[in-house]
Amino acid sequence: MTALKAHEVARFLARPDLTEGIFLAYGPDAGLVRETAQRLIRQLSGNDPESASIVVLDGSEVDADPSILAVEARTMSLFGGKRIVRVRGAGKSLVMTLTELRDNPGGATIVLEAGNLTPKDALRALVEAAKLGRALPCYPDSDETLQALIRETFNQQGIRVEADVVVTLREILGNDREITRRELEKLSLYAAKSKELTREDVILLCADNGMLVIDAILDATGGGHAEKLELALNRALSSAVDPQRLLAMCTIHFANLRRWRAEVDTGKSPRMVLDGLRPKPHFSRTSALEQQLRIWSDDRLAMACERILQATADSRRRPGLAGPTLRRALLAICMMAATH
Repeated sequence: MTALKAHEVARFLARPDLTEGIFLAYGPDAGLVRETAQRLIRQLSGNDPESASIVVLDGSEVDADPSILAVEARTMSLFGGKRIVRVRGAGKSLVMTLTELRDNPGGATIVLEAGNLTPKDALRALVEAAKLGRALPCYPDSDETLQALIRETFNQQGIRVEADVVVTLREILGNDREITRRELEKLSLYAAKSKELTREDVILLCADNGMLVIDAILDATGGGHAEKLELALNRALSSAVDPQRLLAMCTIHFANLRRWRAEVDTGKSPRMVLDGLRPKPHFSRTSALEQQLRIWSDDRLAMACERILQATADSRRRPGLAGPTLRRALLAICMMAATH
């Protein structure tokens, strides 16, 4: 009886210990189930994948005619290559047919894709108990597996990434492997020529209307980085982030800077002030916030706060011009920071 653990699946896919039999990829992450089946088929196709005969069946087809699975499994390949039958949406209706093939698959490989199966599920139990069977659980990525996937993807493409790119991606991406793969492919294509990827690139290409985009706007404004501010604002406004919300977040940010700057003025270092905050800012923003505390004085922060409050009032009086009002105010503050 062979029941693999989820963390053992990657190692198994790299070096399968069977070349024929019944393989079951199952779990709640449909994207990872599909990817696992595809990787397994590539490995089992052998040194000459072009000669492999791969037949794809849908679970509903097999439900309507259970004999089709046995027929396809026992049909010889015309070109003498590996015979692989892939069944998507496999269910317990396959159990009787698979029982006949379990001990004598005749050199065929049967790859099943299924949803989240309990240990008592008949299909899972049959495959786990088969001598020529392997069940491959596919569960959502943990922080460790997702970060490993990100690093592996970029390493394979020869793309250099900034230290905080992996952490930023982990915050943006969910646990669906298919979505993760699509986002990583998009980033790899973007960096195909430069072979470099920055946190700003990730936010520009992958971040939704979340705090990462807003943080980029705040830090670009407070740090005097006009080009980064323009990119981040374009990203946010094109994604329908409310300018009023951005102005409110800027009000909070510069009020915080003023409060933290007061502590710096008592003799503390910017890093000491930031380390003492509860909750602490995300470590990826520490250097940006430290820079802002060094370049802004209390008087200039008071002017920035006043400018944001005026922009907020103007945007409320003329909501149709809220976007341009926001841009003008933040660019003016950004220029203040750049000319400190």
